[in-house]
Amino acid sequence: MSEYLPVTLSFTFTLFVTCAMVFFVSGAYLLLFKIRYANELFKHPYLAQRTFNQYSFSIKMTIVLDYFLRIAFPRSKTWIAGNANQLLKHIDPQDIPTNVKWPIVGLWGGCFIGMIAMLTLWALLIIGISK
Repeated sequence: MSEYLPVTLSFTFTLFVTCAMVFFVSGAYLLLFKIRYANELFKHPYLAQRTFNQYSFSIKMTIVLDYFLRIAFPRSKTWIAGNANQLLKHIDPQDIPTNVKWPIVGLWGGCFIGMIAMLTLWALLIIGISK
């Protein structure tokens, strides 16, 4: 295992940095250029109460997370993805254009894969320190 540790460590670090870059680029592009169009396409029920900009940042990201879960797991009926599918059942994910899908998937996909890479990186660092 010791000869594979440096290679695995460098790969995991590279994956983590890549996910962070994808997260920031996708998030910036989405929030600066595509969020209004995405909200018009998805018609989230929260937006019937207030406009997107009137919500706090955490609720804005929750709305975008619902969009991601509807795109990524359209048939799920359980847990958070099931709730997002229930809220956005009027949307067919196949009808959403790619120029709206990629920043949403990049934002949340980069976040989730980056968290797994970060946990793996910490585990590898702990294994490396203990030897």
